[in-house]
Amino acid sequence: MLDRAVVDALFPSDLPEPSHWEEQYPPRGLAEGAKVTRLGPSPTGFLHIGGLYVGMIDRDIATHSGGSYIVRVEDTDQAREVEGAVDQFNRAFAYFGIQPDEADSVGAYGPYHQSQREQVYLTYVRELLRQDKAYLCFATKEELADITARQQATKLPTGYYGRWALWRDKTAEEVQEALDAGRPYVVRFRSPGKAGERTSFVDAIRGQLEHDANRNDVVVLKASDQSPRLPTYHFAHAVDDHLMRVNLVIRGEEWISSVPTHLQLFDALGFERVEYAHIAPLMKQQGGSRRKLSKRKDPEASVEYFIEAGFPAQAVQYYLRGLVNARLAELPLAEALESPLTLAECGVAGPLVDLVKLDDICADYVATLSGEEIVERISVWAATYDPELVEVLSSAREEALAALQVERGPEVSNPRKDLRKWSDFRSAYGFFFPSLFELVTDRTDERLGGLSPELISAFAADFADGYADLEDGQEWFGQIRELAGKHGFAPNPKEFKKNPDAYPGSIKEAAQLVRVALTGSTRSPDLHSVARTLGKDEVLRRVRALAG
Repeated sequence: MLDRAVVDALFPSDLPEPSHWEEQYPPRGLAEGAKVTRLGPSPTGFLHIGGLYVGMIDRDIATHSGGSYIVRVEDTDQAREVEGAVDQFNRAFAYFGIQPDEADSVGAYGPYHQSQREQVYLTYVRELLRQDKAYLCFATKEELADITARQQATKLPTGYYGRWALWRDKTAEEVQEALDAGRPYVVRFRSPGKAGERTSFVDAIRGQLEHDANRNDVVVLKASDQSPRLPTYHFAHAVDDHLMRVNLVIRGEEWISSVPTHLQLFDALGFERVEYAHIAPLMKQQGGSRRKLSKRKDPEASVEYFIEAGFPAQAVQYYLRGLVNARLAELPLAEALESPLTLAECGVAGPLVDLVKLDDICADYVATLSGEEIVERISVWAATYDPELVEVLSSAREEALAALQVERGPEVSNPRKDLRKWSDFRSAYGFFFPSLFELVTDRTDERLGGLSPELISAFAADFADGYADLEDGQEWFGQIRELAGKHGFAPNPKEFKKNPDAYPGSIKEAAQLVRVALTGSTRSPDLHSVARTLGKDEVLRRVRALAG
């Protein structure tokens, strides 16, 4: 055991004692049953949809229990930090409405970036060293690699433990000699675990669990030749969860195997243990099997994918809440968003992320919104992702509202559901705006069904020359029917099918010429409604462009 004076000399002379931090971060005084939760995103990459999923659960449980929800950026691995990652976290939380109660400058238990809490960690590392619950380790990278290779060769568990822990039982004199030589070192936790021991704990989702006790002397403080001197995740989370008075940690099931280590650290530091709840991972169907949603393989694994595409936040929340607690998927959206989530109803099998199902939910949700609401939400989204569209919606607001009324509204029993996300607006409604619409002038365009250019030109010219902007839909369509007969089209598809060589097509193909000219698409809302919304002058401009 190192002398206290030797230990203290390793740290700044003005480093506070643990009592200082206990006073600075006192117990919260919350009501019984109140949960303090936290999400710890690492800025080494984009936010995974699973992070949003867990954050939503954290936010909901803290709110409904009268507690507090913290976002604590776990940035101790500064070499791998990605520029802009923290901004992306904040953008994601704001977009989906799960802002924390405490983060960055908001809250009395900060700083909320681990890289800014160096002094806090050093205090508790020093305390472990003083009590001989940790020790200095001067093992080199080469020595550690050799240990791993020898363990693997003899099929032993890899790690730094027992006879493989080179510096665990070194004398104070040997340690001092290494210090005097200026050798860099890490601080390792002196694990109390023994071979064959088991640890049991209660998981808030999975109930009683049992695992091998940890006997690995994990690193708690990184190399002494680094600045700032930052801890590893294991140690930092134990200290921060205690001082921030977190009492419920919700995280992915991949952390279950670390619980024995974390419980040892809580006990060694004299902290009250926190409650853990390990969530099953989000899954993706691939062929006949399922796999975890992957950052490397799946674009939808990134929260940014949903923001850039403009998925409605409320619809995504509703969908994710249904994955957490299946009963919520059966409730109306508004009711499901208000109903508390419960850990007891979380499954232990990973829920499947089904984008087709999500699209349907989004379409149903958007269909309930008024035109004003849709324009407002698209404008907010487009300010970042489609600035040209913002200008169009602002300068042609009445036209946008009129377009959104086509086959929609409370009087329509089966409203259009072709708008699922805000980025769909251009393809679904862009043709209503002259500034966004590209005139169809190529009469060999495949959208025109392969009819002869001469026939297309003649039909379009006749339609424009005799066009009447009629209010009655049947009368309006009569113009197309009359011209179809004049230009040799069959009166209906059945007649055309009977004798295809006698006609260039049927009334269906004739109407398609007008549809493509007006909308640029072979599928559109009711053609008469489109024409009335565009107005006579715009209809004639588009049809004459096709006529040439």
